[in-house]
Amino acid sequence: MENIQNYQILWFVLVLILFAGYALLDGFDLGIGALLPFIGKTKEEKDILINSIGPVWDGNEVWLITGGGALFAAFPHAYATAFSGFYLAMMLVLFALIFRAVSMEFRANDEERAFIWEKAFTVGSGLAALLFGVALGNVVYGVPLDNKMEFTGSFFTLLRPVPLLFGITGFAAVLLQGAAYAVMKTEGELQKRSFRAVSILLRVNLITAIAYFMTMAFTFPGLTSNWVFYVAILFTLLGLAGIFFSLKKENDSAPFWESSFSFIGLWLAVAAFHFPNLIKASNDQNLSITVFNSSTGLPTLKLMSVIAIIGMPVVIGYTIFVYRIFKGKTKVSDHY
Repeated sequence: MENIQNYQILWFVLVLILFAGYALLDGFDLGIGALLPFIGKTKEEKDILINSIGPVWDGNEVWLITGGGALFAAFPHAYATAFSGFYLAMMLVLFALIFRAVSMEFRANDEERAFIWEKAFTVGSGLAALLFGVALGNVVYGVPLDNKMEFTGSFFTLLRPVPLLFGITGFAAVLLQGAAYAVMKTEGELQKRSFRAVSILLRVNLITAIAYFMTMAFTFPGLTSNWVFYVAILFTLLGLAGIFFSLKKENDSAPFWESSFSFIGLWLAVAAFHFPNLIKASNDQNLSITVFNSSTGLPTLKLMSVIAIIGMPVVIGYTIFVYRIFKGKTKVSDHY
């Protein structure tokens, strides 16, 4: 008889990859949106920044939808608890993403109110990035659950110091991703301004990453004996150090990959101290929703695994293809 635990662990890893992939890919276009008024000073510069994400932003969000679908199919109890317990927070994220998406279209076609739509784009991007981090922080740090796996807190339960640190750390990482992407896709004064943004955000990310890792080490004492945690720290610090040297050389492509490397380190830390939990119970560890007590049955997990083996390479291959097609510097004349 096949061991269902192997499939449960596999799907924990796959769901983590999908959400981390979303953070990396949609992270830079959320970062572009949040930084738009700071690095784009003219309409032409803002057009270039928005055009740089035009061909890919909606495809990036497919990773979020796929991750949510995988969570629902593999771990329905965790999905139900998260989306019902965090209902208000999830609705805020949804509205932020909706306003962000429509603002790009309205900005292009409603010139009289373009300034308003730019503000909506910036606020929607920044709010979504921050709330995603806060939501992840609550899932990892723990929320009050009852014996029916239902959330018993309130919206204000979600606004505790450690989850807020997650939100701030994730927000800083997203801004760095956006600035590094802008460096890679722009030229001239806009690129110089983007380089300066990367330089400032590099220091901010170093501070938030140190606070993040130290807080996790003190909050979860057993974490310091997990070798994955030290790999996570190494990834993040190497990525940030790489950006520092790339800035010295004015390399315009390396900072984006190094920022992504650093971001992966933050996600590895989550995997290190969260497994096998999906949603940790802060009131009683025995009430935590884990990969072992919340998964669907073995036949479903096996079928999904076959689909994933076929589908994941297709999705990754298509993503690589799209980015290769639209590589290079973005021009103001590019419209998508």
